[in-house]
Amino acid sequence: MKKYLNTSKFLKYALILLLSPIYSGTLAQNSQILNNKIRKITDNKYNNLDKLYKYFHANPEVSFQEKNTSKRVANELKQLGFQVTENFGGYGVVGVYKNGNGPTIMVRADMDALPVKEQTGLPYASKKTTQDNLGKVVPVMHACGHDIHMSVMIGTAQTLIALKSSWKGTLLFIGQPAEERSGGAIAMLKQGLFEKFPRPDYVLSLHASASLEAGKVAYKTGPALANVDMVDIFVYGEGGHGAYPHTTKDPIVLASRIVMALQTIVSRVISPFEPAVVTVGAFHAGTKHNIISGEAHLQLTLRSYSDEVRNKTIAEIKRMIKHIAISAGMPKNKLPKMVLRDEYTPVTFNHVALTKRLKKVATDILGKQNTEDAKAVMAGEDFGRFGRTKANIPICLFWLGTVDPAKVAQYKKAGKQLPSLHSAFFAPVPEKSIKTGVQTLTASVIDLLNNK
Repeated sequence: MKKYLNTSKFLKYALILLLSPIYSGTLAQNSQILNNKIRKITDNKYNNLDKLYKYFHANPEVSFQEKNTSKRVANELKQLGFQVTENFGGYGVVGVYKNGNGPTIMVRADMDALPVKEQTGLPYASKKTTQDNLGKVVPVMHACGHDIHMSVMIGTAQTLIALKSSWKGTLLFIGQPAEERSGGAIAMLKQGLFEKFPRPDYVLSLHASASLEAGKVAYKTGPALANVDMVDIFVYGEGGHGAYPHTTKDPIVLASRIVMALQTIVSRVISPFEPAVVTVGAFHAGTKHNIISGEAHLQLTLRSYSDEVRNKTIAEIKRMIKHIAISAGMPKNKLPKMVLRDEYTPVTFNHVALTKRLKKVATDILGKQNTEDAKAVMAGEDFGRFGRTKANIPICLFWLGTVDPAKVAQYKKAGKQLPSLHSAFFAPVPEKSIKTGVQTLTASVIDLLNNK
């Protein structure tokens, strides 16, 4: 009997080994058929996406003012059959599309633009101006690629609906406001994004790259974008006549000491194995040559990849400014004041297993030559908040190439730096960028829906 069981087990394993190549080959063939369908649909729908992209690009709106942009995003989703909620968390848009039982996948695109005067010379360049939050008239431009992001999201929605017989589950498509001011994601979460709508099993997004060639994508596991904090330091003194400095306590000298001391935080306090940035971006003080001011104002940005380093940096700044002021003879009621702004952006931590999986999906549809590993950057993205809720949902943001390959080669040959994100000269190549984004994101969503 024992001998019979062993023989039966052997035959079972032998059969599995014989059938495995056939099964694997069938899966690969089915995947290739699906990828071909995705490419074909993307090509067929591109003309409308091109018009949509150029509308977004020519009609940008800054953070907290995305009224018309959000209305256009909402209308595009409604036309596809999504149940749409508008003005959620500000001008946020939430679209839900249910297609049977299965996982829920969230795709997010940010919608806001920047107060930058466009200098690309494009025929559809922005000529818009608006009033900022201080009432000042400023030019507006999509200098960070959010127009690409929205176009890719709508194209992905179109392609998924066209292929709805190939997947089951729920789509949660988000138009997020105020990414540039780090307020949109947290506003949508506070209003109940994951409670009032189907809670996603995975959350995906992409970001335009100003250095990667159009047609390519890049992935970074773990920390991909940094913690970002904005800090104000108010340094007090005792003002007076510039000819009698001995009768004053000069806040400019004191603030200068603070600026120099802050440079030692990264080099002497934070471990050399932990990346961190402490930058003093602005120093305001005084009104006239011969007047010693009574106050100075420093504006800082802090960057890190871990909560531990972030908290240590903030604590060290508080310690330094207090004791430097004491050493200068400042009384307790005139010690510097530190204000940590609420525009905090947490680290974007790409779920390791999810990111590796999505990179493989991208390789299958785009080819190995068009799929790269990315390095972490010190820029910030409030997309990271979607992965820091109690639900601990796996998230992934990947980079989408947007630069003309000929331009990349030209600048490299000349030893010049390409226009960066937030530059007045940032000009993505629309067709190749959008098609690559739609194909990659569509294939990624379908893979997650069918193989949770």
